[in-house]
Amino acid sequence: MTTLWVDAGRGAAGDMLLAALWDAGADATVVRAAVRAVVPADVSFGHEVRDGFRVARAHVVADSEDAAAGPDRRWADIRRALATAPLAPRVRDRATAVFAALAQAEATIHGTEVDRVHFHEVGAHDSIADVVGVVAAVEQLGVTRVVCTPVGVGGGEDAAGTLGHGRVPAPVPAVLHLATAAGAPVLAGPGAGETCTPTGMALLVTLADAWGPLPPLRPAALGAGAGTRETPGRFGALRVVLGAPVGPVDGGGTDVALVTSTNVDDMDPRLWPRVLARLLEVGAQDAWLAPILMKKGRPAHTLHVLSDPEHAQAVRDVVVRETSAIGMRVQAVAKHALPRDEVEVVVDGDRVRVKRAWLDGRVVNAQPEWEDVAVAAARTGAPAKQVLARAAALAQQVEA
Repeated sequence: MTTLWVDAGRGAAGDMLLAALWDAGADATVVRAAVRAVVPADVSFGHEVRDGFRVARAHVVADSEDAAAGPDRRWADIRRALATAPLAPRVRDRATAVFAALAQAEATIHGTEVDRVHFHEVGAHDSIADVVGVVAAVEQLGVTRVVCTPVGVGGGEDAAGTLGHGRVPAPVPAVLHLATAAGAPVLAGPGAGETCTPTGMALLVTLADAWGPLPPLRPAALGAGAGTRETPGRFGALRVVLGAPVGPVDGGGTDVALVTSTNVDDMDPRLWPRVLARLLEVGAQDAWLAPILMKKGRPAHTLHVLSDPEHAQAVRDVVVRETSAIGMRVQAVAKHALPRDEVEVVVDGDRVRVKRAWLDGRVVNAQPEWEDVAVAAARTGAPAKQVLARAAALAQQVEA
């Protein structure tokens, strides 16, 4: 597994993220081929020094002025171009998802239908190239999980002409709508004006699996990408870190997992068994309740769900659909697990499955499956505690 951590606290734009990924090792040839498949443009990369730090830059150059002129495209035009382009399926799907999120945000802002949305600057060749190039770079780097910090979105008022609508407040409306729809964390600044573009936010909310600080990993590559705006005295680049989750430790393994939690004080408690069962059905590794006391002395429960990043969205869906929660917290944690296996033993003619945990070549825990124990105890009339003990003892004797 390869984790990509994006440090977007100082802002984000498509060209910044693209440059940072190239700086971290993305193949420029792969990026150029993907871009060329959609628009008649090329992408060049290079380095420069900003406030004493070396940063990467990405420049999109259209084949001609006529090709570059025409930034006012409908969402349907871009969707058609992506659908017919010779792209890898995952690259096409992700790039389409980015523009779909942008289209929905624009439709909401301007009170129109999604298919009638006109992309202004976002529809220009450089923005299309940024989106396709970033998605292609992420795929080529083998990224399996993306974690992003809260995004610095700016403040105040942006320059005239932004989005083709004159002066607009910063953060610009599309950025806030994208963050709101995805539940993405944002923060003001740094500095005045726009620090996060709609393209940058759309890429982050589409690609990110989790939000937060640098997770436990072994860094393998770093990158820093800057955009066109320079602010003297401030390091304005977006940074990325590529790495593998922390590996084996003391005979077991430490993986990155997510804990999703929420406090609930207004739900019929008879629903909880179904909620816990549904969470396990969609891929949660564990789910549990803790009794708490909330404001005004109200008794309540905290629901905790442990999952891998790949099942995080399914977990969130179950929480909001099956409980009365309207929000939740997601925290990345390091999960240490011993190697384990499952064996079958025979107790008085009944098969009982037993889960075993290993340390330094020895079984340190053997836990029979309760359902099998209950069946065996009922059939033989033996106390369940005896079946448990005999199954655990027999499991110790089975070779790995």
